[in-house]
Amino acid sequence: MKRLLVLWLALVLGACTTIAKIEGDQVVGDKLVVKVPAAWNKVTDPWEPEPYDIWTQEGIPLDHLRLWGGVKSGKPLVAKPTVLFRAPGEKDPRYPTFVAGLPPDKLVNLFEALYANEGTVKITREDPVVFAGEKGVRFEFTLARRADDLVLKGVGWAAEHNRELYAATFAAPRLTFFPRLLPMAEAVVKTAHIKGGSGAISRAGSPPS
Repeated sequence: MKRLLVLWLALVLGACTTIAKIEGDQVVGDKLVVKVPAAWNKVTDPWEPEPYDIWTQEGIPLDHLRLWGGVKSGKPLVAKPTVLFRAPGEKDPRYPTFVAGLPPDKLVNLFEALYANEGTVKITREDPVVFAGEKGVRFEFTLARRADDLVLKGVGWAAEHNRELYAATFAAPRLTFFPRLLPMAEAVVKTAHIKGGSGAISRAGSPPS
């Protein structure tokens, strides 16, 4: 736990990040609207903005909810990959890039590549779902994080609308924080809808009709 706190401080101080408590209606990327029933902590880096919002309850090493609101075709999912303690000779970090028209399994592969920058990833489940009012995919995964040898469990949702990607992922240590905090993440995700879209609320856990 102490090592996790050190990592958390290093991320916050080294990257000059800011932390702000958020609740109520939030807009991600000027396009993805969610309602936040219980407060989260939003972490931002004003000098190196990412194409997603990242929120946490207990600190980034212990849990995080990422939300992408309208990633254009040909654009990467990340501006600066999370890579800690790279081994000598290790491959360069990957910048998974969204391409319009990808089938569900290829969408999942984007997030597998994203998290592989942090450790060993295994996709454990994929299901059709409605996210942000669009037919998409829900997936589950595990991440054996190389920075601290923790095994995290994660879940993600992804869908395409007008050739843009809308997505969310949540991950936390599988034995403690994941089962406790997952309902809070799902409470946010199930309200996701695209700004100006026809669907007011998505059913993130529901299969498409």
